[in-house]
Amino acid sequence: MRFLLDDEQREFARSLDALLTAADTPAVVRGWAAGDHAPGLTLWRRLADAGVFALAVPEAYGGVGPLPVETAVAFVELGRHGVPGPLVESVAAGVLLGGAGGPAAKEWLPRIASGTAVVSLALEGYGPYALDADVADAVLTVTGDELRLARGAGGATGPGAATGPGAASGPGVPTGPGGSTGRPAPTGPGAPTVSVDPARRLFRPEPGGEVVAAGPGVREAARAGGTWATFATAAQALGCGEALLRATVAYVKQRTQFGVPVGSFQAVKHRLADTLLGLEFARPLLYGAAVELADGAPGAGAAVAAAKVAAGEAGYAAARTALQLHGAVGYTEELDLAWWLRRARPLRDAWGTPSACRARVLAG
Repeated sequence: MRFLLDDEQREFARSLDALLTAADTPAVVRGWAAGDHAPGLTLWRRLADAGVFALAVPEAYGGVGPLPVETAVAFVELGRHGVPGPLVESVAAGVLLGGAGGPAAKEWLPRIASGTAVVSLALEGYGPYALDADVADAVLTVTGDELRLARGAGGATGPGAATGPGAASGPGVPTGPGGSTGRPAPTGPGAPTVSVDPARRLFRPEPGGEVVAAGPGVREAARAGGTWATFATAAQALGCGEALLRATVAYVKQRTQFGVPVGSFQAVKHRLADTLLGLEFARPLLYGAAVELADGAPGAGAAVAAAKVAAGEAGYAAARTALQLHGAVGYTEELDLAWWLRRARPLRDAWGTPSACRARVLAG
């Protein structure tokens, strides 16, 4: 199958690329890793204004989705520019809440779509961590047939937070009679677990949380949310790999040895060509999976898993190529490339390790 984006989708990609280039994302990533979330949350609001978080939220809740192809377009760009934060988790939470329905969906989905809430997510079978839970307004977890929601401390600093007099009743903080929230006070997520990528802050969700939905429908909604998380992570991995390859090609054109650019050496050309092939083979798998998701095809889960394996491995191979061809300068923190190098492997393993995804493909 030959897959081509239409004019609108290509323009969407160009507009996101321009937005993120102007935002100086390397500085945003450095700040996020250091605990300064303000620039990242400002960028979060701008991405919401561009419609990124509405792509997986049903129209009935203020979104425009689900639109898997456009989601792939967006997350390739987010991966290429290295945008930090629980982007995948917020989109997957939109799918999960949309499938579960109920009062929680009515409260949180419009906020996810508009970017006034940051939501993180942890699901059984995908690891014990919730990404950037310290910034999240809510952390969703599913255990069996129960969907639980823990309100986080992120409301004080998140994109929907209010400031100044009367901040407790601002758009980031739902209120009840008398100005109280009517719900348990937010609690912090504890200390983060060390990650290969300092800008990916991993937290174990606290036990408990408010049960917001229960029953067999929750299990099915969680399965759909997990599939979308795998899909969006595959797109991020592809974008990350593209950024690494682009930076490496530019570098080997500039670095010289024996009076000529090192990029003119045959061994270097072959390594770059192999990296490009891996990324280009992953791309149609990603967009093919998007089409299957859009059609609700029975094999969509296996298609997403195949795309995740291909994109994750290709992105990680691009990181290894970039590190080798940049030499010692490649892993220094002074070089922005180091942040993409550190991200490639976590993206390969997040929301479905290669072995788990291969097993899913074989299961059909």
